[in-house]
Amino acid sequence: MFTGIIESLGKVESLQSVGGDVRLRIHTNLDMSDVHLGDSIATNGICLTVIDWGENWYAADVSRESLNRSTLANWKVGQAVNVEKAMLPTTRFGGHIVSGHVDAVGEITVARSDARSLYFEVTAPVEIAKYLAEKGSVTVDGISLTINYLRGNILSLNLIPHTAERTNIGTWKVGAQVNLEVDILARYIERLLLGDKAAEPKAESKLSMAFLAANGFLK
Repeated sequence: MFTGIIESLGKVESLQSVGGDVRLRIHTNLDMSDVHLGDSIATNGICLTVIDWGENWYAADVSRESLNRSTLANWKVGQAVNVEKAMLPTTRFGGHIVSGHVDAVGEITVARSDARSLYFEVTAPVEIAKYLAEKGSVTVDGISLTINYLRGNILSLNLIPHTAERTNIGTWKVGAQVNLEVDILARYIERLLLGDKAAEPKAESKLSMAFLAANGFLK
């Protein structure tokens, strides 16, 4: 479990294809003295399991599921990534509950200054729009953020200078892709509301951009 409060910027040192998936190595300024084999470190919001590590680096294997669900398949050597070790019972809970399980990839559609903060709009895939709420929490590339407001599946965000200095948002340009994780409570509430129907095979969603537009969700 993570909080979405980024501890350090890391850098992709290597990406190696192994048996159809990927092994990567991340350079980091994190204190690695308390890291053990099998520990979890969120890397741009993706929960990765440490398989090897040193004083200023760690290595992890990435499954096909993670490659298909996240931006990791497009990472390059030298790329900056947000890094957070798993929280401890004594850790201050400064963000929100973050699992490190990426739900989908979003796209930056607006990026500009807004007084001393930076303003972004992110277009999320239609299928996760129902899990997003105005003034609710969302994880973007591992960062715990508050949604300013929503227009259908487009969410707006403001990032203060402190967050800008400690994260990789300098790479967030229009057209850039980012990892999104919705609030885990929304996912569980949806399953609870299904009741006994939760055991039935998942029906294909009828939600589409046309449906959202026809019902006033898109302007």
